Amino acid sequence: MLLTRLTLADVRNYASLEFAPAPGLNVLAGANAQGKSNLLEAIALLGIGKSFRTAREGEIVRDGTSAASLSGEARLAAGEVRLSCSLTRSPSGLRKSYAVNGRAVRYAAYLGTMRVVTFVPAHLQLVSGPPGLRRALVNAALSQEDRGYYAALAAYTTHLTQKNALLRGTVAFDEALLATYNERLIEHGTSVMLARRTFVAALERRAAAIHRAWLGEAEGRLELAYVSNVETEDRTREGVAAAFAERLQRSQAAEFARRVSLVGPHRDDVVFRLDGRPLATYGSQGQQRTAVLALKVAEYGELSERGGEAPILLLDDVLSELDAARRHAFLHEVASFEQAFLTTAGEVDVPVAATYRVRAATLERVA
Repeated sequence: MLLTRLTLADVRNYASLEFAPAPGLNVLAGANAQGKSNLLEAIALLGIGKSFRTAREGEIVRDGTSAASLSGEARLAAGEVRLSCSLTRSPSGLRKSYAVNGRAVRYAAYLGTMRVVTFVPAHLQLVSGPPGLRRALVNAALSQEDRGYYAALAAYTTHLTQKNALLRGTVAFDEALLATYNERLIEHGTSVMLARRTFVAALERRAAAIHRAWLGEAEGRLELAYVSNVETEDRTREGVAAAFAERLQRSQAAEFARRVSLVGPHRDDVVFRLDGRPLATYGSQGQQRTAVLALKVAEYGELSERGGEAPILLLDDVLSELDAARRHAFLHEVASFEQAFLTTAGEVDVPVAATYRVRAATLERVA
């Protein structure tokens, strides 16, 4: 999978941009606040239809304008594809629209057309931050790879919101309606949990091997563990669904008392360990950063295998605070990928496909 052309209009600090990136490793070099991260955000937005930097996507529209547009072309195994995404601000809010090959589509049909894997400094919190960050990573990866997962997750989220409104008293209580919501949560939540367990197990195998290849055995074995809110020894669909139903029944009084849903995959977690010890508690910042990088490379590899072609890798300020050994190992890994974009304020000591100097929202190829 290759991004061959990117066109921006009124995106962040870019009034306009035409960019034809090269295959392989593209390095975006320059001082801070020049537009490096904005460019990565635009590539991700074109791919997944959402920003990885902000939930307030109106900020993406350049100051003084009311609309931003992104378009591009990608070369996939199935052939060329044209993508576009637009954001329009108005007093009533932000409106987004998507198109594939010139045809308007809904977000669910847009997602996964051009897949991306991102690393941003905020991802360092994946090890020690709240569980929601780790669930978001798994959700983003699986939603790009499997539209069935995205549909199940969206349905689960809708019914969870409705159930919580019922528990809070926002709507009149109806026992039959509560039972219906629980049935839907079991149906869609079971699909979500089964997919997550399989995916995290695959990530662990890959991440452990990558971590070992970079640092050897002395650093310790990296482990990832999926911690389901609905634990059961029977991990068939029927077994998980039965355990989910049983936990909902046991937790009913507590849910009424706290007026919130307490059971289901919205409370899942993924735990990082190094030689069996929690990395969040015992790992240094360097060890935590290396674990996240190994996880991201594992995500890239797993999506490549599942989708039959490599996603695009976006790396924002990934090299800062890495020691020489970790930096060297990581750069030599990603330099061989089909297409990657890396921002840096310094130099990159591996062969790259192209280096661009970013200054005041302009790009100049320098190597």
